[in-house]
Amino acid sequence: MKILDWYILKRYLLTFLMMLLLFVPIGITVDLAEKVGKMLENDVPFGEVAYYYLDFTVYFANLLFPLFLFLSVIWFTSKLANNTEIVAFLSSGVSFSRFLRPYIIGATIVASFALFLGMYLAPIASQGFNEFKFKYLRKNRKVQQTRDVYQQINDNDYIYVSNFIPRNKSGQNFTYEHFEGNEMKYKIFASNIRYTEEDSTYQLTNYMKRSFNNGIETVERENRKQLDLPFELEDLTPVQYAAETKSYGDLLKFIAAEKRRGSPNIGRYEVVKLRKWSIPVSIFILTIIAVAVSSVKRRGGMGVNLAVGIAIAMIYVFFDKVFGVMAEQSNFSALVAVWFPNVIFGILAIYLLQNAKR
Repeated sequence: MKILDWYILKRYLLTFLMMLLLFVPIGITVDLAEKVGKMLENDVPFGEVAYYYLDFTVYFANLLFPLFLFLSVIWFTSKLANNTEIVAFLSSGVSFSRFLRPYIIGATIVASFALFLGMYLAPIASQGFNEFKFKYLRKNRKVQQTRDVYQQINDNDYIYVSNFIPRNKSGQNFTYEHFEGNEMKYKIFASNIRYTEEDSTYQLTNYMKRSFNNGIETVERENRKQLDLPFELEDLTPVQYAAETKSYGDLLKFIAAEKRRGSPNIGRYEVVKLRKWSIPVSIFILTIIAVAVSSVKRRGGMGVNLAVGIAIAMIYVFFDKVFGVMAEQSNFSALVAVWFPNVIFGILAIYLLQNAKR
C-alpha cells in the first residue's frame, strides 16, 4: 500500500473514531438529562445505570453507525479538498477510481466490524438496554401480549390462554388442541395453568381432557394434573424487542418458530434480520456518496459540503424509518422495506461518482 493509501485510510478511520467519541457522549448526556428524573424517582442503583449506559453506547453506535461514518468522511474529505490536496493527488496522474481505493478499504474494515457488532454484540446490548427501559422507565407499558393468546406451537398442536401473567409463568382459561391431519384427537381444558420450574412441568387446575377415537368421545377430569407439555409459556408471547436480543443464528431459529406459530410480528422480526446485512452494505454506499459530494472544492467551503451531507443523511434516515415502520405494522415486504433505501442511494452513489470522475 502506497503513502497515499495510508494517508487517506488513517484519516478515514481516525475521523470516524473521533466522530463516535464525540457523538456517543452527547447521546448519553441527552438521554440522561431526559431520564434522570425517572431514575431518581424509581431509586435505580448506580451500578444498573452504569450498565445501562454501557449497553446504550453499543446500541446507539450500532443504530447510527453508517451516518457517523458518512459525516466523518464528508468532514475529512472536505478538508482535503479545501487544502487542494485532492487536486494535487489527481494532478499527479492518480485516477479518481485509484483515489477512491483507500476509502473502499476503510469501508471494508468498518463494515466488517459493523457486521460483527450487529450479529453478536448489539443483541447483548439490546437485551440490557430494553430490560432496563421497561423495568424502570416504562413500568406501565405492555412489553408483550398478555390477553387472548392463541398460538400454534408445532404442526399439530395449538394452545390458548385468555390471560397470560409473565411474572409467575401462569395463564387462565387454558386450552390445548391436538390434531392429526384435519382431525382433532384430543382437547385439554383448565381454568389455570402454571409452570413448575422444579421439574419443568405444568400444573393444571380443574383439568379436563376430551379424546376422540373413531367417533367415540371419552372425558377425563381431575382437580389438579401435572403434565409435561412441549412449550414454554414465555416463548408463546415474546417481548416486543425479542428479535433484537438474539444473535444471528438464534434469530433465524426464532423467526422459523414464530412463522410456524403464525405470529403477527414476523415483519418486525424480518426487518431486524435483514438490517444486520443492509447496514454493512450501506457503509460502502454512503462512503462513495460522501467522497463524491465532498471531493470538490466549493466556494462556500466545508459548510456547503456538510449541509449537503446532512440533507442526504436526513433523507436516508427518513426512507429507512418510514419503510421499516411499514414492514413492521403491515404486510409490506420486509425485504423491500430494508433494501429500498440502499437501492435508491446506491443509484445516487453511481450517478454522483460518475459526475465526480468527470
